[in-house]
Amino acid sequence: MVKNLCFRVAGRDILWQPLPKAVNACELVVFMQESRLLSNYPWLFGLGPQKTRVAFWGHGRNFQSDAPNGWRERWKRRNLTAVDWWFAYTQMSADIVAEAGYPNDRITVLNNAIDNSTFSADLGSVTDAEVAALRASIDAEPEAPVGLYCGSLYPDKRLELLLQACERLVERLPAFKLVIVGDGPSRAVLEAGGPKPWLHWLGVKRGRDKAAWFRAAQLYLSPGAVGLHVLDSFVAGTPMVTTADALHGPEIAYLRNGHNGLITAGDAGSYAEAVLSLLQDPNRFAQIQRNALISAQQFTLDQMVQRFCDGIVACLKQPRLKRS
Repeated sequence: MVKNLCFRVAGRDILWQPLPKAVNACELVVFMQESRLLSNYPWLFGLGPQKTRVAFWGHGRNFQSDAPNGWRERWKRRNLTAVDWWFAYTQMSADIVAEAGYPNDRITVLNNAIDNSTFSADLGSVTDAEVAALRASIDAEPEAPVGLYCGSLYPDKRLELLLQACERLVERLPAFKLVIVGDGPSRAVLEAGGPKPWLHWLGVKRGRDKAAWFRAAQLYLSPGAVGLHVLDSFVAGTPMVTTADALHGPEIAYLRNGHNGLITAGDAGSYAEAVLSLLQDPNRFAQIQRNALISAQQFTLDQMVQRFCDGIVACLKQPRLKRS
């Protein structure tokens, strides 16, 4: 059993994670790319066994940093190439690593994913009658478009922008409804505006209850930070609409504007216009929906695991990386 030691320094957690002695006999050790993990540094600075290859698993940079040019990010960039192999979350992460001068042939793109098999099964188990009942519960007309937001409620999710955009949308498409599933500190944004006939905040939903709302909606409206939940959009065939300038995670690389979702400018007017345009073009909507479902098959846990295994094998076939 490994006992971690945690220190609080300048409001940040610093962690020493002792490694088991057996690590010294390994040919490859994979570390999370986190600057706060002090136990990484002896290996990054070449103090581990000479035969042992060292790899990073990570984003490449902190996508949510409020100081991208601050000393923490500069330190992370300084150590970016101090490993023999890179397991990058997505192609976007791989590009960041390569731009730092790291060799492309030593980067494995994992395409970070989660197991969505249960969510997929839940979607398949929801009946048309149940979908109709859910839509009736929010007074949605049979052919009325329903937008869904599903996730935690916090500032980076841009709920203010979402509500402003939907206000504009309802002016031009009065039958539109917005369903918000989730909870968090930004619930105050929903409460502050008072009740609206087109807005329905349902709190947290899980499992089949969550899946049912994906079946009932046409679009996944997520103007703020996008991460792994983009895979829910793909699996459900509920195209996601987000903004270009939000603090996205590396998984935003999976969303291709106009192909399997939409990425708009970061203002309410542009967002509302993009949503309206898509809803009023059934052929375009159907094509994007089909592409989203195809994307669900491209970003799976099984494929991620296979890429990781392939990367390990490729790394072990290579000598340690020589550094100048």
